[in-house]
This record gives sequence, C-alpha cells and structure tokens, in this order.
Amino acid sequence: MHYSQLFGKTSKTVSADEESVNAQYLIRGGFVNKQMAGVYNYLPLGLRTLKKIQNIIREEMTAIGGNEILMPTLTQEESYKTTGRDTMDVLFHTEGPGGAKYVLNPTHEEVVTPLVQKYTFSYNDLPLAVFQIQNKYRNEPRAKSGILRGREFNMKDLYSFHASEESLNEFYEIAKKAYHKVYARLGLGDITVLTYASGGAFSRYSHEFQTLCEVGEDTIYFCEKCRIGINKEIIADQTSCPECGNADLVEKNGIEVGNIFKLMARFSSAFGFKYLDAEGKEQPVEMGCYGIGPSRIMGTLVEVFHDNKGMKWPESVAPFKYHLLALGKEDETFVEAEKIYKNLISKGVEVLYDDRRGVTAGEKFADADLIGLPIRLVVSKKTLAEDSVELKRRDKADASLVKISDLL
Repeated sequence: MHYSQLFGKTSKTVSADEESVNAQYLIRGGFVNKQMAGVYNYLPLGLRTLKKIQNIIREEMTAIGGNEILMPTLTQEESYKTTGRDTMDVLFHTEGPGGAKYVLNPTHEEVVTPLVQKYTFSYNDLPLAVFQIQNKYRNEPRAKSGILRGREFNMKDLYSFHASEESLNEFYEIAKKAYHKVYARLGLGDITVLTYASGGAFSRYSHEFQTLCEVGEDTIYFCEKCRIGINKEIIADQTSCPECGNADLVEKNGIEVGNIFKLMARFSSAFGFKYLDAEGKEQPVEMGCYGIGPSRIMGTLVEVFHDNKGMKWPESVAPFKYHLLALGKEDETFVEAEKIYKNLISKGVEVLYDDRRGVTAGEKFADADLIGLPIRLVVSKKTLAEDSVELKRRDKADASLVKISDLL
C-alpha cells in the first residue's frame, strides 16, 4: 500500500475527551475515527488489524469443531420476552411497521437457541458448536476507554450444545485451551490469565480471561504459583486460589478480554429445546457460551504495547509487517524504493510504503513510530550508496544496514 493513497492519515492532536491511550493513538494513527461516544469507524489500517485478530480467533474456534455462521443484529423483542430478558437496561429497542418491536442484540442466546433447535432432534445431533463474529449493541450508560467499552462493538460468540453436563464440561475445558492459544498468538499469552468470576444463576463460577494491565478496570487477585486469578466480585466467597489453595494472592488490575460460562439449560428450557435420547425419551439440552471481543482486544493491544511515540504492534496483528520510507528529494531514491516495494510485494510481504514527497524525514519517522509497524525500512541517498536499506525494529532502539539483495 502506498501511503499517499491510504485513506485516513495521522494527526498530531486528538480531542481532550479521549483519555485512554488506545483512543488517542488509534485516532492519531489513522486506525479509527470516532463517530460518537462508544461508536467508531474503522479505517483501512484499523480494519486490517481487526481482521487479523478475527482470523486468529476464527482459526482456533474452527480447530475445536466450531461451525461458523452469521446471525442477524436485529431480533424480534418476543424472543427476549421468552427468556425474561426483555427488561435488561442495556437493550436497544426499536419499532418497525405495524408496531412490531425489535431489539439490537447485545448477545445472541435468543437467536442461536431456537436456530439450533430447528436442526437438532436426537442425541445423534449432539454435541454441536456454532460461532459467529458479529457486531453487538449495548446501551452503556458511560461509553469510555476508547474501543475497550463501546455501544457498538465486535464480538466472537461461540455456543455449544450437549446431551449431558459431562459432555458440556469436556468441551468447556477444550475451549479454555483454545482461548489460551488465541492469546498466545496475539502476543498477550504471558500476561493473560484465567480468572474465576461469578457464575450467576447458571453455575457457581464462570471464567474470564484477564490481561494484566495497570489501566484495567477490573481488580483481580492473582495466584503467582499457578497463574490463576479471582475477580474481586467473588473474593469474599473465595479467599484462596481455587486451583492450589494458595492464600497469598496479589492484587492486580486487568482488562477482560474474554469470558466463558456454562448456560446449562437456562435458554434451552425457555424455548422448550429438548432432544430424544437413545431410549426415545426427551432430555434437556445443556449449553455453554464462549465470548471474545476482537475490537476490545485491539484496544488492549494498544494499552499494553506502546511507548510515548506511538503503538508497537505484535507482528501477528500488525496491519503491515514493514514500513518502507523513502527519504530525501532525489528521484533516484524514490525509484529504488519503489523497486524494493514491488519486489517485497511480489514475495507476498505486507508493506506500507511512505512514498510522500516534500515531507521531512522527521515527519516520516514520527508517523512510522506512531503507526507502530514491526519493522521500519529506510531508503535514502546514504543507504543506496552502500546498496543497503536501514532496518529498525519498532521494539528495539538500534538500527542496522542490510544489503538490498539480502533483504529481498
């Protein structure tokens, strides 16, 4: 991608209303544009990053047997009345022709349960897991922290359906492992921990995945022996590590980047969803729910990986791997930089090429640091004199010269 053709540019300032680091850098870097409180446009750089996060999640959910589907954002209000959730304060309600009432889905239990019910008849159809990557809508009273907490946000939700609680428990453990793989691939594995949280009416515990971060809204109590956390909301009932019994817990802040919980028969019962067992008797369907927010993860990555100059994207989710800069005024520099760019592109390498003329080296360096791609390549009259480019990793202080032939 030529930077001169890129939609969405960097800026030196951002509204004073944007207090969070992720909002400041994502807006200044040209990754997102704020539509209104809690609602953002994703520009090309931001969308490339969001899609890479989505694809990592998609691959790991498919690997554990998830079938990808896509459900609507709009649902009849009657489905929420069936489950008793029509009075949730976060629901966006809307009305259609003839007074028909609808809801913008904050989650999709009311959609997926009757959907799967239409295709499930006996124990031979179970277990089954379906997932989607879809936008959700929640009428948050205070949309804050950039894309960490919005009124419209991107979510992967997977739902599993089982003939027994034993089967649900088995898949639940498989899902835990898959989530750890996701965070490892995103570059968050070392600082993201499984955390026990309240299970509500469904089970004693649910589980969250918390990325340890000073700006995190959640307080967790962390067991350093087995790297398990306990959410502050249940610490009165659980004062020691649920895994090893260690009572010497350390208080930390975290950003919730995923949650999984056992729904049991809560929603299947509401819709009368049962299956026939081997003896032809009706039995309740057990369910589990597993959520990850790609847009929230994107904001979390910025909060974790940045410095005072800008973002530092992990290679797995960076919009491009290389940021190629042509410096100076000489035509030869831009001609050679274009050749390098085309050669890299021909080899399947993702490159953002800053081909702007009349822009100072300082401005280009500042933009490169702000955007935060993993590797910066500089082509100038000086480097070309040695048949080289200057290579610098965003997370390292030193640069080095690399022969163009070696680079290609």
